[in-house]
Amino acid sequence: MKTVLVTGCAGFIGWKVAQSLLEKNVDVVGMDNINDYYDPRLKDWRLSGLRKTGGAGGRGEFSFHRCDIGDFNAVRQVFENHEIDAVINLAARAGVRASVEDPWVYLDTNTKGTLNLLECCRKSGTKKFVLASTSSLYSHGNMPFREIDRTDTPLAPYSATKKGAEVLCYSYYYLYGIDVSIPRYFTVYGPAGRPDMSYFIFIRNIYNGKPITVFGDGKQKRDFSFIDDIADGTLQCLQPFGYEIFNLGNDNPVELMYVIHLIEDALGKRAVMQFSPRHPADVFATWADIEKSREKLQWHPKTPIEEGIRKTVRWYLENREFINTLKD
Repeated sequence: MKTVLVTGCAGFIGWKVAQSLLEKNVDVVGMDNINDYYDPRLKDWRLSGLRKTGGAGGRGEFSFHRCDIGDFNAVRQVFENHEIDAVINLAARAGVRASVEDPWVYLDTNTKGTLNLLECCRKSGTKKFVLASTSSLYSHGNMPFREIDRTDTPLAPYSATKKGAEVLCYSYYYLYGIDVSIPRYFTVYGPAGRPDMSYFIFIRNIYNGKPITVFGDGKQKRDFSFIDDIADGTLQCLQPFGYEIFNLGNDNPVELMYVIHLIEDALGKRAVMQFSPRHPADVFATWADIEKSREKLQWHPKTPIEEGIRKTVRWYLENREFINTLKD
């Protein structure tokens, strides 16, 4: 593929996916609305890196459009200005708890935005579409979660709007032959991650001697997945499959308290913990069955949680003056 549209390119996963494409000499058309869900200066930091990477040393070219995928006319204009071979839709409103407070913006971006992109693909002849989805769809059932498990009982508007995007993708695959791959991500973490994620808050607060809030008893488990592995799996999804859903996770759920202890060890500091009740929209555990991804994508995670946390803490320490100025 010569040119890939990456929406949400200033976001955590979008930035790493765009960077990986550029390093493979693929041109990237980036879209992002640079919203203020968290401090936009971190998004500007990521964009600055993409601009430096684009076109340097035989890498792909990078062009950026500041617009919202919920605005159909803006999306259509981008398609008219570029010949796009594939779309990787990483533009989404994230955050389970925040979606309970303001579900409308999640509907506009996650569902309507996906529809706008699919319609532009149909009209422009773009035949490959990758939709980033979420492990939050697996609200109930036995673990490890498999792609064929029920996902029609989402616990929050965030996961409900992502489910809506998934089924719209199937409609466009069925009606118009758009080749669709849907990676479902499991708790992605790593350097330059979202400041609202627990591990990011833990690192910053523990280093600065501030208390951290632990929801529940800290025994909830997450299948923490390192950003480099997730970006690699997302690029593997660009292969032609028809319509397929893939779990991308670490296949090794660990307790939140274990992650806190890893952060403490990496920083050489102890955490001051405050416990609060678990939010009803939070699932108690996640665990990805990745056999399908191993078989069809030839993908598996390479970064154990211990190594990933060390790399993340190292990035924080190298950039802490900037990070400590970011708004919560």
